[in-house]
Amino acid sequence: LFSQVKPQFESQANMNCVLFTAIVFKTQVVAGTMYFIKVQVSDAEYVHLKVFQSLPHENQGPSLVSFQTGKTRDDPLTYF
Repeated sequence: LFSQVKPQFESQANMNCVLFTAIVFKTQVVAGTMYFIKVQVSDAEYVHLKVFQSLPHENQGPSLVSFQTGKTRDDPLTYF
């Protein structure tokens, strides 16, 4: 799921991520599912992604809603 939004993140954040590894995630059920994902993008840099996945019958892929950059491995993943 999160790898499908990598191009959206790279475009919006104006970054090219060689490393893009999900570390942890949380979900929130809405009219679909909201995912909050901590992603490692370099040796010491992490980002938090907010990704929306609509209900299956809508036949839409995941979309990047927002993100937070400048995070560390120890920053708590919170709803935003």
